[in-house]
Amino acid sequence: MNKGLAAACVLACGTAMAQPDLAALEHQVADAERAFARSMAERDHAAFTGHLSEQAVFFGGASVLNGKAAVAAGWQRFFVAKEAPFSWAPDQVVVTADGLLAHSTGPVRDPSGRPIARFNSVWRLEAPGTWRIVFDKGAPWEVAPLVE
Repeated sequence: MNKGLAAACVLACGTAMAQPDLAALEHQVADAERAFARSMAERDHAAFTGHLSEQAVFFGGASVLNGKAAVAAGWQRFFVAKEAPFSWAPDQVVVTADGLLAHSTGPVRDPSGRPIARFNSVWRLEAPGTWRIVFDKGAPWEVAPLVE
């Protein structure tokens, strides 16, 4: 068999096998997002930090926290009180066709359960089954759903 044909065969087989199961990956990201939120509810700053990519960027008002250490330090204040100041849960997760990036979004709620904002997180698959947050930014709460 000639080398060009062998290379084309390997490339074609690799492409056919490389189609990720997007529904399964969306489930993984939703689970990771819920575990991330649980770290806040359980007041576990170390677990919170474990969900951050080394390159994490969190937007908060006029400031931007750049890097895992800066995000962890900046969010430490939310872990001081006995009760969490807010909670969140995903209501939509979308994964890119290559299965390497994902976007999660959902309501942020105050301690009484009232929606106060919408979070938007971009996750990256950093190892098999290991999703970490790269970008996070909140947005004002909108009553109308994002998708119908």
